[in-house]
Amino acid sequence: MLIAHNPVASSGGLLKRFADARAESDRLFAIVRPNALYERPIADRHRIVFYLGHLEAFDGNLLRDTVGGLPSYHPAFDRLFAFGIDPVGTALPSDRPEEWPTLEEIRDYNQHLRDQIDARAITDIQLLNVAIEHRLMHCETLAYMLHRLPLEQKLRSVSNTESIPTAPLTPAVIDIPTGPATLGLSSSSGTFGWDNEFEAHTVVVPSFAIGKYKVTNAQYLEFMRAGGYENFRLWTPADWDWKTASNVTHPAFWRRSGDAWRYGAMFEEIPLPPACPVYVSHAEASAYARWAGQKLPTEAQWQRAAQGARPAGNADFKNWDPTPVHAFPETGSDFGAVEMIGNGWEWTSTVFAPFAGFEPFPFYPGYSANFFDGKHYVMKGGSPRTAACMLRPTFRNWFQPHYPYVYAGFRCVDN
Repeated sequence: MLIAHNPVASSGGLLKRFADARAESDRLFAIVRPNALYERPIADRHRIVFYLGHLEAFDGNLLRDTVGGLPSYHPAFDRLFAFGIDPVGTALPSDRPEEWPTLEEIRDYNQHLRDQIDARAITDIQLLNVAIEHRLMHCETLAYMLHRLPLEQKLRSVSNTESIPTAPLTPAVIDIPTGPATLGLSSSSGTFGWDNEFEAHTVVVPSFAIGKYKVTNAQYLEFMRAGGYENFRLWTPADWDWKTASNVTHPAFWRRSGDAWRYGAMFEEIPLPPACPVYVSHAEASAYARWAGQKLPTEAQWQRAAQGARPAGNADFKNWDPTPVHAFPETGSDFGAVEMIGNGWEWTSTVFAPFAGFEPFPFYPGYSANFFDGKHYVMKGGSPRTAACMLRPTFRNWFQPHYPYVYAGFRCVDN
């Protein structure tokens, strides 16, 4: 089993974490210059201003419908800010900035909801966990959205940058023996999890070999120089059509400058850091794996390789950007796989689907079930902007294969 953060079980402790989550989202919005809050840095998503209202509207709608005692202050805003957009495959939003409420109106709405909720002193442990983790998920979503904003539209924030190792990186492969991997949570454990994390089951995973580290920018650059983006044999037909139609020729975080590549960090543009993990879409990761004569791991293989991993590296809002893949050797799993938790989610080849015994949350039935469509792939681990509570071994993230903006990397397994 992975060793990860164990959420506080008491309602008093959860109310403190709820307040801390609010403070984290407030800090995030504060790095955006006010005149940029109506920008849409990713075309597939809402404008930033939507999320300013959505976090509070979600809490209000969730608690109003479950515990009562929260009369609606602004029904129109409750509806306007209720639901986000599943990126990729939906019609691009066409709204204009002037169609949204003013910042003063939204902030007044937000404060009214916070006052209502705080006066109610919610004690339902499951609902508090849902509210906390939903907000912290959006803190990560907002971070990679704000990553796409022009630098002049952001106010630089302090980052607790860890020391960067100077030793050269030597990519390596480790052997994982045949053995069990436990996926999911037991409903009798008393541990909070989202509906797709249940029900726990154990599978036997045949032996395989996997990268000791995530694939780096330097390794991915070799794939590009070898013509990886021009070789249709490395891509599925759907992935090739997407790449061609969208004119994808390099990772979304990279920019060519003359004969060199540069990396768009959150608050500056820097020379491409060769030892940091490459962040790419599932389609790009899959093409690289084929070029290397390998493949992406299944969810079960990833879980097996991550046994005993410790999330002590680049995660839980420590940094805005990735660190070198060998910066935290102490995070190695029982088998020696380094930093499988943190520094970038890891794509798997497993299509997001329910485990046997799945039951949707009655108060949020579409959270997972709406995405059991065969079009989303499981990601595991966590990124620099993933909160500690979601670094647990059972947490499952998912995205469609043609979405390149997430802090998601990968490692390969042998065929």
